[in-house]
Amino acid sequence: MTTTTLNPQTVKTQLRPIDRDGLLKFAASGRENPERRGTNKVHTVMQGQFRSWSFVGIHNPVVVDEPLHLFGENTAPAPGEIVLSALGGCLSVGITAVATHREVKLSRLEVFLEADIGNTAAWGAGGAERKPEEMGFQDIRVKVVIEGDASREELDDIVKHANYYSPVANTMRNPIPFTIGLAD
Repeated sequence: MTTTTLNPQTVKTQLRPIDRDGLLKFAASGRENPERRGTNKVHTVMQGQFRSWSFVGIHNPVVVDEPLHLFGENTAPAPGEIVLSALGGCLSVGITAVATHREVKLSRLEVFLEADIGNTAAWGAGGAERKPEEMGFQDIRVKVVIEGDASREELDDIVKHANYYSPVANTMRNPIPFTIGLAD
């Protein structure tokens, strides 16, 4: 009997690229008007227990729930997990944009996020007395798996550069004005 062994080859394909020309025009408009701001709008409606739907533009609602041990139905990610999802998405967008700007073709990009969060205040419903800075995420850890047609050092620099300019990461790192009140 003759056995034939095939020589395995790894075929790398690049991730679907973004429009580099469009990116360069967008960047130029930012340089021309660095104080320009956009506005994100979300409308959240409670469905019952701790399940809510957040409507964003024309998209399907973002569903948020709490796990069973926090009195939810565990039908969707918890609010903190959604926040980490936003951070992961923003970092991925930034990494892709920086790589595109530098003409680095990416073949793999994965972002793993975890954060320590406590809720001993029970959302302010009779739990421990806590100050705002003692609640919420206390430590966020992010690991990026990235492959492309650049050296490990260049890929690391792309990741660090994207993190520095990430709107969501900077929202989480920096205190910002925050107002809340009843609607008219």
